[in-house]
Amino acid sequence: MRFEAGTEIAAEPPRVWAVLVDVQRWPEWTASVRRVQRGEPGPLTVGATARLDQPKLRPAVWRVTELTEEQAFTWVSDTPGVRTRAEHRVLPLPGGRTRVELAIAQSGPLAGPVGWLYGNLLHRYLRLEADGLRRRCERG
Repeated sequence: MRFEAGTEIAAEPPRVWAVLVDVQRWPEWTASVRRVQRGEPGPLTVGATARLDQPKLRPAVWRVTELTEEQAFTWVSDTPGVRTRAEHRVLPLPGGRTRVELAIAQSGPLAGPVGWLYGNLLHRYLRLEADGLRRRCERG
């Protein structure tokens, strides 16, 4: 199962990237995340982990598996029967604008039932994150 959301932001890509990878501050701008606890200090890098507490979901530890500086990062969270992969892309647009694309893909033997049960919630959370990121970056 795959869920996606995106938005255009009236801010330069480096600004959007800086807000996006500062994952500990996500609770300040999206209602989809209550608390983030990084596993390691310093910048987000491949192998870095973070525990996210989200409303209506069990806490999950996410591990960064791919990162292209100022462009994209992907992290994964494993639970019994389901691997969840979250993608975050920052794309430059003309005029100093940015397009952000967010996606969640689930795989594993329980991905179908979990997607059916939580699909609407996951899609709503992606929308909250995209819209919250836009507001945070556009306010300066």
